[in-house]
Formats: sequence, structure tokens, C-alpha cells
Amino acid sequence: MTRYAHVIGDPIAQSKSPLIHGFWLEKLGVQADYRARHVTSEGLEDYLAEVGKDPDWRGTNVTMPHKQAVIGNLAHLDETAANIGAVNTIYPRDDRSLAGTNTDAAGFLEPLKTELSQQHLFRMARILGTGGAARAIIVALAKEGFTLVVAGRNLDKARALLDELAPAGEHHAIHLDHFALATDFAFDDREGCLDLVVNASPLGMKGNPPLAFDWSHAPPRSIAYDIVYSPIDTPFLQNARRAGHRTIDGLSMLIGQAASAFELFFGAPPPRQHDEELRKLLLK
Repeated sequence: MTRYAHVIGDPIAQSKSPLIHGFWLEKLGVQADYRARHVTSEGLEDYLAEVGKDPDWRGTNVTMPHKQAVIGNLAHLDETAANIGAVNTIYPRDDRSLAGTNTDAAGFLEPLKTELSQQHLFRMARILGTGGAARAIIVALAKEGFTLVVAGRNLDKARALLDELAPAGEHHAIHLDHFALATDFAFDDREGCLDLVVNASPLGMKGNPPLAFDWSHAPPRSIAYDIVYSPIDTPFLQNARRAGHRTIDGLSMLIGQAASAFELFFGAPPPRQHDEELRKLLLK
């Protein structure tokens, strides 16, 4: 039998994970398979019982809406997943019991490694969105010493996320509409500081309205980071470049989080020297 892993969700047809993992498996010459599987909320428990008994199953990536619901079906939860309160990767332990982790935080931070390796006088991130992806981003950036401003349509939800996920530090919640209109705020000297503006919402994704963000709210030399990858060059990123900011697109996080899961599933690091080829394939 062939070793295999899955990505599950509802819906799941849009997932690019099979393309990513399949690309790496082919490059490495590994005899294994990675498949997308449609799993509803009602079928989640049965699915996990099924694959947990299969010795050829190596793991499963979890997409919406199961990232939190799956936790109750796992025997083990690592510190990262517990802190985030969501699981995006399930794998079998040696005794075939199910364990969960979350690679979203590491995947999000990967393209920021150079900046994070440096010392800064101050680090601030404006996180736009309060959904599932924002949970991992809040935990990741709080751990890296950022002061956070979380913006959402529901101010109470934004505050609750900070209280739950980053209770230490002077973080702030604000309504998303605050950033839609221009400001004449005079930023202080940002030399030696690291500023991020992160779209952690689905706004700007194909089929959704664009994110209304006026770049007068961003300090000079900010980094604009959009986790949306369809389209890859969102209006959010285009406007950021026009305002003179560096940009990071959603494929960076997508590939980064997949890399951690791949090694866990198949026992070898993915061949990241082919990232440019992979990106071109994902953009077709």
C-alpha cells in the first residue's frame, strides 16, 4: 500500500495543498500520495476514526471549518496548538493515537525571519481580521514581542481574542472601519522599529470585496502582509507598494505552513530550493 496524507475541509475543492505536497513528493522521488478529501462537520469524527486505524495514513491538514472542532477528537495537543486554540495538522503517534499541532504560526513568520533576527527598539503589528487565521498570527507576533492592534467588524470579538491569546502586554482592539478613512496622524521616528500591517481576513479574496485600508495609517517603512493568495496580488498589496511599503503575499504563508506539515508526514524536509518553480505552478 502507498503512504498517504490528506487535507480536509468543507468545502475543499479550492485547496492548493495537494499541488504543493505533490510537487515536493515528486521532486524528492518519495513514493507517497497526498489527497484532498471533503469532510463535513457531521462526518469529522468518523473520518478520524477511519484514518487512525490505517497504517498507511501519515497525517491530515485541517482547513475551515474544522480547525477548532477537531480538538475534541485528539488524544494529544502540543503547546503551539493549545496556545492558538486551533489545529491545522493531525498526525499519528507511534501508538497510533492522534496528535494535533498548528503550523500556521511558523508558516506566517517564515518570510519575516530576517527582520525577526534583528534587534528593534519597538515592534508593532496592525492585524486586520478576527477569524481563524488571526488566532495563529496573534499568538505568533505576541511571542515575538510585538505590540498588537487587532481590528475587526466586532470590537468585542477583537478584544476577546487579545484577552484570550495575548493577555500580557498593552495590546489594543479597534473597529476595522477606523482604518478605512485617511488620517493626518504624525508618526514618530520609526528608525530601529519594525511595523507590520497584516490582512488576516478574507477581504480581497476572489469573490469577496476588497479590504478598505488607507495607507496613511501605516508608519513609514511598514511591511504589508496579506494572507490572501487568490488573487496573489491583492488591491491591499498594490496600494501598499504605491505608498512605498514592502509587501509579502499569501503564498509565503501557504508554502511555509505546508513545509512544516510535510516533514512531519513524510519524514523529510521539502526541497525548498524549488520554491520559485512551485510558486509559478501555484499561479497557473
